Amino acid sequence: MLCSDRHVLNGHRSALVWFTGLSGSGKSTLAHALEERLYQMGVRSYVLDGDNIRGGLNKDLGLSPEDRKENIRRIAEVAKLMVDAGILVFAAFIAPYRESRQFVRELMEDVPFYECYVKCGIETCEERDPKGLYRRAKAGEIGNMTGISAPYETPEHPHLVMETDQYPLDQCVDRLLRFLVEKKIIVLREKW
Repeated sequence: MLCSDRHVLNGHRSALVWFTGLSGSGKSTLAHALEERLYQMGVRSYVLDGDNIRGGLNKDLGLSPEDRKENIRRIAEVAKLMVDAGILVFAAFIAPYRESRQFVRELMEDVPFYECYVKCGIETCEERDPKGLYRRAKAGEIGNMTGISAPYETPEHPHLVMETDQYPLDQCVDRLLRFLVEKKIIVLREKW
């Protein structure tokens, strides 16, 4: 079956939107809020994030640069399969290295792919810190913490920048919906 056949069945196109940014920037929160809004619209979407990937598929990987690259490689391959299955996929991962994000771009060259930089100041990320990672990293309990003891290479040419420390969640979701409409991934109907 062709992916285009699945698009007709679903009533929307499939794509990968990759949310990248520091821990606590709001990647998963934004992706899940968008997924919820799309569900209400009848759009088949799915969020891949650390909670559902690190506990299974990538539980054997740590935080070394090599493991981080392998983590992104595996996620990208799974995302590509899901996009081929007709699903609108949101991958919410720090993906700190430009090289890894470029790998994802190249892997997705035949399917719609959009990089969304979830930009948020480190101070706000530390304040949010839902899992206590920054506190633990500063206490020396976690090594290779992006933004503390490991680098984050800011995207040079993202398709979209979401400043989650400047705008409320609903406005960010609205902007993402408009972006998906502009890219002809989804079609807004009057009831939405």
